[in-house]
Amino acid sequence: MGNWKKEKQQLEQGDLQETKEEQEKPKSLGREILSWVGTIFFALILALFINTFVIVNATVPTGSMEDTIMPKDRIVALRLTYYVSHPQRGDIVVFRFPDDESLLYVKRVIGLPGETVEIKDGRVYIDGAEEPLPDEYVKGTPTGDYGPYEVPQGHYFMLGDNRENSEDSRFWVNKFVEEDKILGKVYFRYYPSIDWLE
Repeated sequence: MGNWKKEKQQLEQGDLQETKEEQEKPKSLGREILSWVGTIFFALILALFINTFVIVNATVPTGSMEDTIMPKDRIVALRLTYYVSHPQRGDIVVFRFPDDESLLYVKRVIGLPGETVEIKDGRVYIDGAEEPLPDEYVKGTPTGDYGPYEVPQGHYFMLGDNRENSEDSRFWVNKFVEEDKILGKVYFRYYPSIDWLE
C-alpha cells in the first residue's frame, strides 16, 4: 500500500513537472525570438549609423581614376577625416557631383580654395609656379591646355588620374566642389583586392 502511494505521488509530481515545462516552453521561445529581433534591430541601427556618419562605401563605375582605382573597384571613404581637418591636395575623395548632386563622384583634389589652377601641355601649375605639380599617379602622358581656373574660397578643383579619359572640373558646368559636398577621404579599396590608396 505504501509503495502504491509513493508511486502515485511520483506520477503526480512528474505530471506537474511536465506541465511546468510545457508552460515554460512558449515563454522561452518568446524570449529567444525577442532576443534575436533585438540583436538584428541593433545591428541594423549600427550599420545605418556607420554608413551615415562614419564611412562611404562605393563602387567606381568608370576608368577616370585608373590606374589608382580601376572600374568596378569597391572603395571605402572615411567621413570623419574632414570633421577635424580640410581636404588636402592629392587626397582622393568622394563627393556630390556639382552638376547633379544625386550622383557621387571619386576624384583627386588638385586645386585648393583661393588658388589659380592652370594646365599647360597636360601638366598642372598652381598660382603661376614655374614647376608643375608632381604627377606620378597620373596614367600615361596627359595633353592639352586648360584654364586658368580661380578656385573660390570654400571650394576645390578636382581631376581624375586618367586625365585623358576623365570628366572632371575641366569639363563641368559648375567647375568647383563645395567643401560641404565632399563626403569623405578614400583610404582603401577592398574589392577585388585590399589595397591602401594613400
